[in-house]
Amino acid sequence: MIQKIWFSLVCGYIKFGLFFYSKNISVKGIKNIPKKGAIVFAVNHPNGLVDPLYVTTTNRRQNHFLVRAASFKNPIIKKILESLYLMPIYRIRDGIQQLANNQEIFEKCFKILKKEETLMIFPEGSHNKKRTIRPLSKGFTRIVFGALDKYKNLEVIVIPVGISYQHPSHFPSKVCIHYGQPIHARAIYEKNTPAKSINILKAAVTEQLKKLSVHIPDDENYETILQQLNDAQVDFTKVDTINEMIKSGNIPSRKKAKKNFLKPLLYLIILNNIIPFLVWKKIAKKIDEIEFIDTFRFSINLGMFPFFYAFKTWLIASFFGVLVGFFYLTISALLILIYVKCSPTNSKAHKNLAEL
Repeated sequence: MIQKIWFSLVCGYIKFGLFFYSKNISVKGIKNIPKKGAIVFAVNHPNGLVDPLYVTTTNRRQNHFLVRAASFKNPIIKKILESLYLMPIYRIRDGIQQLANNQEIFEKCFKILKKEETLMIFPEGSHNKKRTIRPLSKGFTRIVFGALDKYKNLEVIVIPVGISYQHPSHFPSKVCIHYGQPIHARAIYEKNTPAKSINILKAAVTEQLKKLSVHIPDDENYETILQQLNDAQVDFTKVDTINEMIKSGNIPSRKKAKKNFLKPLLYLIILNNIIPFLVWKKIAKKIDEIEFIDTFRFSINLGMFPFFYAFKTWLIASFFGVLVGFFYLTISALLILIYVKCSPTNSKAHKNLAEL
């Protein structure tokens, strides 16, 4: 019970942070999520650890997560992650001897599904900002069918979830989370051989993910199509429209990017938050994967800004009175909201802001 309360508080805090971090969060297909029963969310993975944050804060089910084992190396972080229902999944790159640890994790997943709770999995196996659905690993099918085999009366619903960002790693973020149609795993499991069941489930999830997120086939035309879409300044969060453009080849002509007239406001916000900004700039230099830019930037914002603003507000209130401190805090929050919600999200407007 205490862990659930802790999770709910943290989830609410993260949701509040994402509101200030994101220009727009579009959620579709929320009615496809059953209110009860075992669910496996099979999610594409374009943008590091912010992907599960957007998914878990846009549905009412309490999620358990499988994330790469490297995130659990620090003992303190390991305790925090485990308290938030995160579990490590080991890959060959973690060392072939580590793969045996996955069986214990699978057993935990079976018990989670037996209790008719939810599990979030990224079946592509790793993150990649490319706008394409990559081949799925069979690890998630082992969990689904393993639970069905162990508990004969259990039904597991697999719901594909597509995430599409306007521009991964850019600030402010604009994202679409699209929940797909439920896939009843037991029907597949009981009517087919194990090998065929795996292929059927993987194909069904892949087919939906290609519709639920922007999907450009990863062939010799990928870069050309992507460049045409970027030149046309399309809104990648309008997934159905963009996928139709890709399928038909009817991509709009080059469009002039909107100028970011709110840029001076951004510099004012940076000046008002100079210490967190300098911390971010120092950390940003050490990030070697673009998919982790949003992860670290959002984490710093979430961890430092409340304390930084609380300290400044207390300081101002001590010298000039509580009312002045209140106005400072209110105006600071409004400036951030104005910039986040009103600034353009095209490529040119954020060309030099990817590291801010």
